[in-house]
Amino acid sequence: MEHHKGLRETFAGVWQGLTNTEIQLKYGDDYAAWRRGEPVRRGGGELETEVADRAVPVILEAVEKLPEDGTLVVVSHGGAIRTSVGRLIGLEPFHWESLGGLSNCCWSVLGRGARGWRLLEHNAGTLPEPVIGDDT
Repeated sequence: MEHHKGLRETFAGVWQGLTNTEIQLKYGDDYAAWRRGEPVRRGGGELETEVADRAVPVILEAVEKLPEDGTLVVVSHGGAIRTSVGRLIGLEPFHWESLGGLSNCCWSVLGRGARGWRLLEHNAGTLPEPVIGDDT
C-alpha cells in the first residue's frame, strides 16, 4: 500500500470546516456560482480541474505498474474520486457533478473499454457482476 498526497481531498480554503449553511451566509455569491457549475475556487482553494490534474496522473502511473489482469484499488475522498472518474471517462468538467456523490465506504469501478475508460459501477456497495457487451 502506498500513500500519495495527490489523492487527497479538494482543498476548500476558508470554507473548510464550515457547514453548507455557514458557507452560504458568508460566501453566498461564490457558493451559488459553484452550485451552478462555474469554476470556483471554493474558499480560495482548488478548482475541481486542479484536483483531477493532480490525482489522475497518480492513478494512471499505478495502472501502468499493474500486472496483466491486475486490480488497482484507489482510496480517497468523494470529491477527488468524482473528479478523477469524470476525467478518466472523458466527461467535460461541467458534467462531473452528474456522477453524484460517493457515499461513505462505497466505490466506483472502472474498466477499459474499446474507446477508453468505462464506468462500470458507481456508488456501489457490492461487487459488480459481469455484463456481456460490445467489447467482448
